[in-house]
Amino acid sequence: MSTPAAPEPRPPLRERKKQRTREALLATGLRLFAERGFAETTLDELCDEVEVSKRTFFRTFASKEEVAMAPLHDLWELFLRELATATPAGETLVEFLHGVLLTALEGMTDPDWPRRVLVSQRLAERNPSVAAYGLYFCDRTTRAALALLRERFTLPDDLTVLLALDILIAAFHRAQEAWAAAPGPHTRDGLREHADAARTVLPVVLDAPVRAAARVGDS
Repeated sequence: MSTPAAPEPRPPLRERKKQRTREALLATGLRLFAERGFAETTLDELCDEVEVSKRTFFRTFASKEEVAMAPLHDLWELFLRELATATPAGETLVEFLHGVLLTALEGMTDPDWPRRVLVSQRLAERNPSVAAYGLYFCDRTTRAALALLRERFTLPDDLTVLLALDILIAAFHRAQEAWAAAPGPHTRDGLREHADAARTVLPVVLDAPVRAAARVGDS
């Protein structure tokens, strides 16, 4: 007879309070940005809605842009945690990284997460500062992933690994755009399907030829 797994220890009270504050700022921020506009929502208004000080806000988030992109940041932070323990099974580097990303995607279990990702996507499309912050976070994630891979594996040169990570992130970003543009419902499984489709296209993309267009009058 198997022994039941021990329950996960409950986080300390201080950590639970921090998580509740983060959740309140995130949920309220995304709602206000969607209702009023990102630029039109001031930090004072967000803090007043949640009833926290600016000091508390800046202990939780670095900026309004970080709040706007937090649902996607949570996914990539989980990707890094999964990457710290995942073991390759003979696949290519891009395939290994894609598998780790899908595992992280499965870990996004909050039923409201897909809707929040959709809000983040819309905010990035309409606000250059949000899009710029997303690019900054992508670069930071890439560098962190490279450091993790260096620690754990024998790798090709850094350029090869960085390009593999760039390809992974770019493919997921395009998959996310296609998912957001498609008719609803927008689900986590639907996002995974788009991510798998983008991964399948990568070999075709890398080997795609380019030919000069025929001019009018050419026989």
